[in-house]
Amino acid sequence: MGLVEVSVLIPAAGEGQRLGLGPKAFLKVGGKTLLEWTLSAFQEAAEVLVALPPGVEPPRGLRAVFLEGGPTRQASVARLLQAASLPLVLVHDVARPFVSRALVERVLSATRAQGAAVPVLPLPDTLIRPEGEAYGEVVPREALRQVQTPQGFFTALLREAHAYAEKRALSATDDAQLVRALGYPVALVEGERAAFKITYPEDLLLAEALARVWSA
Repeated sequence: MGLVEVSVLIPAAGEGQRLGLGPKAFLKVGGKTLLEWTLSAFQEAAEVLVALPPGVEPPRGLRAVFLEGGPTRQASVARLLQAASLPLVLVHDVARPFVSRALVERVLSATRAQGAAVPVLPLPDTLIRPEGEAYGEVVPREALRQVQTPQGFFTALLREAHAYAEKRALSATDDAQLVRALGYPVALVEGERAAFKITYPEDLLLAEALARVWSA
């Protein structure tokens, strides 16, 4: 995996309120924490930076630099970005523990070529715009995509995007939105169903099943 020029940024300072089981980084699936699963996907990276909740002591024995995260995901990434020392960055959610080598390579290849890239998936379900409590207008799913991580960027570009967002008081749920706010295009690559985000308690059932396959 060509990660020698890449800083991997992992914002893991979230409290996991929707799961209600404490900070997601330390939630265990298949006998390992989500943070351990995530770090194993990037073990060949030259630099790995992790933002943890304030006051949480970094776990021992993990190859990463730990920083105190901010009050939001965006703030945590901004802090990690300040510490990054390499020309490319990959930003990855700790709640997506199952990251394949192929997915990382696809994102990196597009990032090197175009400066910014994210993995996406088509949506399989029917989408509607509810009318109160009633079934409303159907939104064509063919025109929509679900965005995943890792997301890749030229480090200088993402720093510019975060500085622009701070100046304009922009907030976003991922970094690609901030880059796009600059008017810079973000390339799309094929995502993977296994790289889903653990958000709700029922997601843990699927995660446990995947962990058995991933460990085999």
